[in-house]
Amino acid sequence: MSWFEFDWVDAFSDRAFGGNGCAVVHGGAALTEDVCTAYVRETSLVECTFTGPSDIADVRVRYFLASREIPFAGHPTIATVAAMKSRGLFSGDSLMLETGAGLVSIQLNGDEIEMTQVAPKFSAHVSADLVASAIGLSEDAIISPPQMVSTGLPFCITVLRDHEALRAARLAEGPLREVAAAAGYSGSDMAEPFLVTLQGATAGGDTFSRLLLAPPSPPEDPFTGSATGAMAAYLWKYDLMDKDTFTAEQGHDMGRPGQATVTRVGPPDAMTGIKVAGRGHVLMRGQVNLPDQF
Repeated sequence: MSWFEFDWVDAFSDRAFGGNGCAVVHGGAALTEDVCTAYVRETSLVECTFTGPSDIADVRVRYFLASREIPFAGHPTIATVAAMKSRGLFSGDSLMLETGAGLVSIQLNGDEIEMTQVAPKFSAHVSADLVASAIGLSEDAIISPPQMVSTGLPFCITVLRDHEALRAARLAEGPLREVAAAAGYSGSDMAEPFLVTLQGATAGGDTFSRLLLAPPSPPEDPFTGSATGAMAAYLWKYDLMDKDTFTAEQGHDMGRPGQATVTRVGPPDAMTGIKVAGRGHVLMRGQVNLPDQF
């Protein structure tokens, strides 16, 4: 057993209990996957990060769901940088992270933390009727062909007609497994549709989104930074967003409002990256006693 310092950060928010929470375990990158996933389950959070030294960047970051390790995630990236900044673990206004999805560049703009996600990859289209069955809606609620898109982590981007459809969505695990199979995934915990409408939750927003999650994760993600990058890339590629920079909102109906500033790098037909920026509020910090193996 070893003691590790940790910070619990609400990401994509500048206040307590907003956005999406993430526990950042400093120096825990050498822990086993079983220990890390058990810790995520213990926190009841969607994801946690574990940091360590890197030979190619300023810090190595590992990302974990309750079920397994993933290469990258957005709100935990904001949380990790906010935690490191609050502890004075780096100086200056830039930082490079080593992640499973590659190097991620960080720029600090005042209180806002901006990450540059990797160039978008557009892969399998998934039939609208199949996606509709997985979220409990009629096919006509989907106004653009769903597609798997990744800016470090793949999501089935699904554009809905309005807030009414967004709020009515309910995840069905059986059809979700069919979506996963159609997208080429063996498990359903990487194929949940990222649902987006082209109206903000507030007057200042441009989009409003939800991500419903399969067990053992909590049932819904308050704010999803990696999916926001993938969603933005989709909107730009298919001419659904006419702004080069826009405000993405998520979590308001959960009582955890979150907001991100999203900026395109490169033209819509040749994007080289997606910048997603937000704030982070350190809610609590302390020590956790974790075993070497579990």
